[in-house]
Formats: sequence, C-alpha cells, structure tokens
Amino acid sequence: MPELPEVEIASVRLRRAAEGRRIVSTRIRHPALRRQLTPRKQSALRGARIDRVERRGKYQLLHLDTGYTIVAHFRMTGDWHIAAAAEPLPAFARAELVLDDGMRVVLDDPRALSSLQVAPTDALPLPMLGPDPLTRAFSPRALGLALARRRGPIKPALLDQAIAAGVGNIYASEALWRARVHPAVPAVVLEMGELRAVTRSIRAVLRDALEAARRYRESNSGEVRFDVYDREGQPCRRCGTEIVRITQAGRSTYFCPTCQRL
Repeated sequence: MPELPEVEIASVRLRRAAEGRRIVSTRIRHPALRRQLTPRKQSALRGARIDRVERRGKYQLLHLDTGYTIVAHFRMTGDWHIAAAAEPLPAFARAELVLDDGMRVVLDDPRALSSLQVAPTDALPLPMLGPDPLTRAFSPRALGLALARRRGPIKPALLDQAIAAGVGNIYASEALWRARVHPAVPAVVLEMGELRAVTRSIRAVLRDALEAARRYRESNSGEVRFDVYDREGQPCRRCGTEIVRITQAGRSTYFCPTCQRL
C-alpha cells in the first residue's frame, strides 16, 4: 500500500516529468474514473500547462495554468508509469496524460481504486489535513494541541489525517515502538516528553522509509526493515520480547509489551 514515502517518491518523479509541460491529450480507461473525469472535464485539460506538482499528505496536486488542479490519490495500489507515449502501456493502465514532449503519464493501478478529480484550485475537494510530518509545522506542541481532546488511544488518533497528513498504519506502529509509547494509551494524556518522542520518531521512520524507497527506485536494492509491523510472535529487536498484534479501529497494530508498557 502506498504510504507517505512512496507517494513522495512518486510526486518527485511526476514533478520532473510534468512540470512546465502541456497536456496534449487524455484518455480514461476505467469506468470509475470516467465518472470522475467526464468528457467535458477531459476536454478542459487539453492544452493546459502543468505549472506545479504538489503533495499534501497522500494527495498529489497537479496545478494547471487554467486555474484548475488535477487531484490524484493512489488509494491501495496506484502508481505513476512514466515513459514515452510510443511505448506499450502497463497492464493496469487506468488513465493517461500525453505531454507535449512526447512523454506519457499513466495511472497504473491493479485494483482500480485510485481516484482522479479536476477542481478549481481555490476549491479543492480535500479533507481536513493536518501538518505534514516531514515539515517543521509538525511539532510536539502542534501534536499536543491536536490531541488535546482525544480520549481514545494514540495509535488510531495518529491515523486521522487531520492530526498528521500522510501518516499510515505501518509507520504509526513503527513510530510508537521507537518512541516507547503503548499504542493503546489515551492520546490526551501524553506528556511533552512523550510528544517529543512521538514526533521525532514519526519523522525518523518516514525519512528512513523515504530513503529506502529512493534506493529501490534507483537500484532495486532498497528495502524497509520493520521493527514491529507484521512481526507478530517474533523477538523485539530491542529487548527480545515477542511482538504482539492487536486490532484497533479495524486495523492491525503491532507493539512490544515490554518496551511499550501501558
């Protein structure tokens, strides 16, 4: 599942290929996307210049010179396939933009869950998004204010995009392990020291994953080594205790009961 590091890498690739280019033609290949990008909306894209590519959380925004923006979200299995327009399409091509330099940007998605929308730049259809964890705006104080009335457990709270834009299930578990915070502790009771540890750990695990994703893209050799995620029953890398899995808000949470005491 693409999480923030994978989406960031995809955004960088898209930025390099598409910024400053004009859209020559479009083609939507899946019925679900045709409902989002009607023929009228597609025609409005032709000839538009992609001025800027921006990532907000897990959303990618292609800002056009027409005052409109293409909003893309990979969901579970989406990615960009960027190649010359003359090359064969990938097996799961769902939508394509042909650019004025002969390159083609294809939304490739085996499960066809990705979304593409076009909206006025000043009225984007985005949910409430908190600060990006890779920026300075994501601070212990900001996190504490966002959690001030959250009496539920910290792990599900971190998955709320209004708390931290882009934090997903995998890296929330990893960050809490690094911070030595139990995933079931009420979010509201975290003290400043714990808030510092959580913000620092979220930033660290995301940066590590981002670097691994870069290496994988460049040399097919990078991989993320998880400390707790999907390691139920295996020894904690810090103390040797068996990693435990619980379910929170319908999602799997992994933690060490010794390092992360409730």
